[in-house]
Amino acid sequence: MIKIVLAEDQTMLLGALGSLLDLEEDMEVIGKAKNGEEAVEIVKSLKPDICIMDIEMPLKTGLDAAEELKDEPCRIIILTTFARPGYFERARNAGVSGYLLKDSPSEELARSIRTIMEGRRIYAPELVDMALTEANPLTEREREVMELIAEGKTTKEIAGTLFITNGTVRNYISVILDKLEVSNRIEAISRFREKGWFK
Repeated sequence: MIKIVLAEDQTMLLGALGSLLDLEEDMEVIGKAKNGEEAVEIVKSLKPDICIMDIEMPLKTGLDAAEELKDEPCRIIILTTFARPGYFERARNAGVSGYLLKDSPSEELARSIRTIMEGRRIYAPELVDMALTEANPLTEREREVMELIAEGKTTKEIAGTLFITNGTVRNYISVILDKLEVSNRIEAISRFREKGWFK
């Protein structure tokens, strides 16, 4: 019997998913979590084979929870509506076994669970295509500057935090705007967020 924990903040979807998987003869839902924090606690205490979780949940996102559970024997499947390359990249780095989209047919989920239990990984094909064509164009340092811009820091504060000159910060910002094909900091933040590239 494949023991499953579900983590989803939409109660109706959580119930529906649970009922659906319980219909499978070889699967049993042994726990349900409404946020990422609960998911981590439940997985650590119940030791399921699989944990299926959404990304955007309160208290802790599914990606934060997956990173925290990286060393647990439980296999993680991300089930989300968000086909964002940055999210996918983070999920892969956290070692998730599957990344599926919520608009996939329900029988595909059960099939994916069985495949993952055989030790394989399953990623939605559209995500793989997107990840190949839309990698984050910023270097590690440019990313740091971008994170500080998003925190609302001024050029002077960024310079102080990273121990570089104001002129260097301005250079980084102009390169960032150029690479993201935007004209100001606000647009840069929104483009970066839309792609799911914030850590």
